[in-house]
Amino acid sequence: MRINGSEAGDRMGTEERKRKAGAGKAASPKGSAAASRPPARRRRPSPRAPDAPAAGMGSPVAIRPARPGDLAAVTAIDARVTGIAKAAYWRGIFRRYGDGEKEGRHLLVAEVGGAVVGFIIGEVRDWEFGSPPCGWVFAIDVHPDARLSGIGTKLLAAIVKGFRRAGVRTIRTILARENSLILSFFRSQGMMAGPFIPLEMELDA
Repeated sequence: MRINGSEAGDRMGTEERKRKAGAGKAASPKGSAAASRPPARRRRPSPRAPDAPAAGMGSPVAIRPARPGDLAAVTAIDARVTGIAKAAYWRGIFRRYGDGEKEGRHLLVAEVGGAVVGFIIGEVRDWEFGSPPCGWVFAIDVHPDARLSGIGTKLLAAIVKGFRRAGVRTIRTILARENSLILSFFRSQGMMAGPFIPLEMELDA
């Protein structure tokens, strides 16, 4: 049967109203994921890590010999950077190097606003590996949140000054090949490959 325009419009309008009414009454099927999902809980904010010492914000950087009271801060910086806590090792380092500058030994720290944010260790060695007396840098590090503020450069400059007072004119260091961060730092300070080749072998247990 042919339906004219007005009848078609009325019928379509009635069907449309029914669909809207049915949609408004629709509920999630029983047992469905939507029906069984518990109300969403608000996530608590993660605990905030302690603030790192601030550097480069106008506070002056002081480079000085380490004191016994700096042991905890130096140990914490090393553990943060390396991921390994070495408390016994650092106690030994402080016994050997931490009693001021003596016998060509240097353990210096960088202090900003009363907080230790970096350190450097070095010593003048005589005729090791056949080398005339020179200054060796054994370790240098800066708190990750205090980097890019020139602190590493100040630490190296301070220990070089101590080496010069001891009469040496060459400094050396050894680092892991994959330690690109420290390698880039030393190269930026003018250091380059030296005349020595490190060799090693594994010992049987």
